Amino acid sequence: MKTAQKFIEIETLIENMLKKKATGGLLKYKVLSFADQYENLSVSMIIEKLGIKKSNFALLSAELEKEGLLEIKHAEIDRRCRYLKLTEEGRRVLEDYLASLEECFGMMDIDTERSLDILNNYLNKRI
Repeated sequence: MKTAQKFIEIETLIENMLKKKATGGLLKYKVLSFADQYENLSVSMIIEKLGIKKSNFALLSAELEKEGLLEIKHAEIDRRCRYLKLTEEGRRVLEDYLASLEECFGMMDIDTERSLDILNNYLNKRI
């Protein structure tokens, strides 16, 4: 199997597992997770990492803000730059979702954990 085919298969399998536990849509939890992991990353960089359209992100982030899961902050120096911040409720919802995924994935051995870290670092450098 070629590298590109492996990536397609891995992405498909992981997305299927993630969707099963994603009440309200997988993208919602992706945004919450990125807001949690990359609190100081601009909205435009998060959009780029997620690979979605700015308009789709705007609609979703407005909905998450309305639900009280997310805050959208403007940078002090350049008001055009925006950043995401999880609310306490957003953090609770994300933690519940991640806990349900941990049950799905189960315990991993150290080699699998290292492989995931290497793959994550590689992909973050490529995007």
